[in-house]
Amino acid sequence: MTMLKRITEAWARAWGEGDTAAFEQILAKDYRRHSKTGEEGLAEVIRQIEESHAAFSDFHVDVLQAVEGSELIAIHWQSAGIHTGTYMGVPPTHRAVTVNGASFLSHKDGLITEESVVWDPRELLSSMNIWHLGDQVGRNA
Repeated sequence: MTMLKRITEAWARAWGEGDTAAFEQILAKDYRRHSKTGEEGLAEVIRQIEESHAAFSDFHVDVLQAVEGSELIAIHWQSAGIHTGTYMGVPPTHRAVTVNGASFLSHKDGLITEESVVWDPRELLSSMNIWHLGDQVGRNA
């Protein structure tokens, strides 16, 4: 199985199905995730996956496109669900929510060493019909 297939399958199972063990099996011990809010380790990423599944019913993630370089895999993804639980401090709106983003995964010796993720939390809040939270969006996303 190619590294691209291993990573996209495990990544989709973790985020899309909540099967975090699938993701943990392909991570290096020093795995780090970078986003606009800073650097996170595995525990924080697992917490985010669990919170997403708790806050959105019918939560699923689709890999729209994935490309592989020699030591980097890029995944264009889309997550969707129904907002039925509190998320980012927002109580349930029962609205259908869709968010697009991309993850760039560095790998070595068959394991993910680093991930950089980009997505716009305003797209999420707009889907929930939340138009303004002041400066809270940048700090909590």
